[in-house]
Amino acid sequence: MPFQKIQTEKLSIAVVRQIELLILRGILRPGERLPAEREMAERLGVSRPSLRDAISELQEQGLLTAKAGSGIYVAEVLGSAFSPALIRLFGSHEEAVFDYLSFRRDMEGLAAERAARMGSESDLKVVQTIFEKMEAAHARNAPEDEANLDAQFHMAIIEASHNVVMLHMMRSMFDLLRQGVFYNRQMMFNQRTTREAILDQHRAINTALQARDPEGARKAVQRHLNFVQQCTQDHQKALRNEEIARQRLDHETR
Repeated sequence: MPFQKIQTEKLSIAVVRQIELLILRGILRPGERLPAEREMAERLGVSRPSLRDAISELQEQGLLTAKAGSGIYVAEVLGSAFSPALIRLFGSHEEAVFDYLSFRRDMEGLAAERAARMGSESDLKVVQTIFEKMEAAHARNAPEDEANLDAQFHMAIIEASHNVVMLHMMRSMFDLLRQGVFYNRQMMFNQRTTREAILDQHRAINTALQARDPEGARKAVQRHLNFVQQCTQDHQKALRNEEIARQRLDHETR
């Protein structure tokens, strides 16, 4: 008969599985510090030796890392999505910028559609909260905060789509965006009129999501990223025009 004796799962294995799921679902994020050992053991309801065994296993998997005198952290695994050579190529060729924006338009349009259909009430409250922070940053004329909240807003929508593959892939993409590999987000927040337009576009996305309008959410995301692409093209053209003008000026003053 194909039966085997039931064996009780080791507590450390149950802890490993729980932490793996928290990382997989994007709840524990790269670089995030775990609670102190005593507190964490109490929260999980396990002994400290069982917790240590689990932490050791997760470190061997490369999911957690220890920092001397600081604690245990979720490993920075996002950068592994792209090789350093490919990242350098992305950063040195303009066409990568527009391929990146096209990719975002497709993926985030789908994510917004899914979020409007499948996101929980709590998911949509997170999106609403971040949007309200964007409005506040805009009102106090804080473009750097506004740019950071822009990325948080888009990631909150991706999280609300509840697709873990999309979540980690897009986190990796946004990590490169924060590093300025594709384009400089600050460029779009230098002019008040552009910031006003971007805020209005995010308002339209949020309104569609809160109304649970999948098609409206997808179209609002697509319109926003079309605008970002146009701003990026205009900026690159302005830089090229300035370079030509400087050459003319240098020629005339010699």
